[in-house]
Amino acid sequence: MEKPVFYLDRVGEENTEAVIGAAAKRAAELGISHIVVASTSGKTALKMAEAVKGSNIKVIGVSHQYGQKEKGEWEVGEEYRKKLEELGAVITTQSHMFSGIERSITKKFGGYSRIEVISDTLRSLFGKGFKVAIEVAIMAADSGHIPVSDDTEIIAIGGTRWGADVALVLRPAHSNDFFSLQVREIIAMPRAKED
Repeated sequence: MEKPVFYLDRVGEENTEAVIGAAAKRAAELGISHIVVASTSGKTALKMAEAVKGSNIKVIGVSHQYGQKEKGEWEVGEEYRKKLEELGAVITTQSHMFSGIERSITKKFGGYSRIEVISDTLRSLFGKGFKVAIEVAIMAADSGHIPVSDDTEIIAIGGTRWGADVALVLRPAHSNDFFSLQVREIIAMPRAKED
């Protein structure tokens, strides 16, 4: 099979519309029924849900965990949450797969954990959006919002800072089976990475 990759000139939010369009198109071509999208406020998830409105594609937005910026607070905007629900999309969260307690230990005692090595390797080689796409796919799997099997493929979307700049076709996996996850296709990604 020959399939072009949509390469972007820069990282960041300016790529969101193009990445969402490319992801929606590829989901339809492959018959994929779940798209997982990183979405801090819910805004990017809403754009994805609107792009596939009327299809059988389920959108799962994955946000930062509660307390990421302020103790006990979630960064998802109430207006986005309501609109997502109206469109049948889900917005969810849990502790980040590539940080969580490990980062807390590093902050307090120093050193570097194995999970942080995986995170920094993905970020360094492929870019932050790529790492985020994989991370939110695992979070969606662990929260039960996507099916996980050897035959399942989903699309996962991540971004650098804000918006979306990476879209991948993945065979998802749960965090306790991380090395079963497979990147099957790169739909879109920036050529240059954020240093």
